[in-house]
Amino acid sequence: MESCGDENMNAEKVLQVQGLTGGYSPKRPVLHDIGFDIRPGEMVGLIGLNGAGKSTTIKHILGLLTPQQGEVEVAGVRLAQSPEQYRSAFAYVPESPVLFDELTVEEHLRLSGMAYGVREEDYESRAEELLNEFQMRKKRGAFAAHLSKGMRQKVMIMSALLASPPLYIIDEPFLGLDPLGIRSLLDRLVEVKRGGAAILMSSHILSTVEAYCDRFIVMHQGRIAAQGNLDAIRSAAGFEGRNGSLEDAFYRLVAGGES
Repeated sequence: MESCGDENMNAEKVLQVQGLTGGYSPKRPVLHDIGFDIRPGEMVGLIGLNGAGKSTTIKHILGLLTPQQGEVEVAGVRLAQSPEQYRSAFAYVPESPVLFDELTVEEHLRLSGMAYGVREEDYESRAEELLNEFQMRKKRGAFAAHLSKGMRQKVMIMSALLASPPLYIIDEPFLGLDPLGIRSLLDRLVEVKRGGAAILMSSHILSTVEAYCDRFIVMHQGRIAAQGNLDAIRSAAGFEGRNGSLEDAFYRLVAGGES
């Protein structure tokens, strides 16, 4: 009976990372025993200094790196079990937009819709809504090569939102976006979270992370220094009660420097 209960609990976790140790060289792992999960309707902030291991963690989740130890499951599936099912369960927005220069904005959206099996009627309504929301209607026929970095980032974001997967992985999404783009993205993330999606967002803008995320993972030197809601992060940093912002707690947790 207990094992059935455990299986049900695991099924509720859209993303589950267990005992993850890994990196680029087996002799010098970057990550050490990383473990966390994200459930439907949660937005979790992944924060840390440069070199803390955030990007390496994300690359393991994406399947670009193979764990040396531990495992990663997305929607209850490991990459080795079913690569297609695993990859179709998430959408990824990288820090630097990656587009096909010879395709237009609308063709990128169409390609994403096809890749994720979005029905035609759903595609039309979603694409129009996103083009309007991100102020890109006039650029729908523009080639990616002619777009600014901010507009290229908008295409990446729109493509991810069009897919409507159970998990979003978003890495420094605000770089290059104008204020309207940032607001549109944040509003959309709140909307998809309410719809039951899980979101892992890595960002250095701690005030935004604090305002929008339900829980936080603080990484430092390849390990998790603290995780939980704001009260848990404050407690781990040694603050009493509700004193201190996420930024205050973060700097106290990582202030030890190199060890």
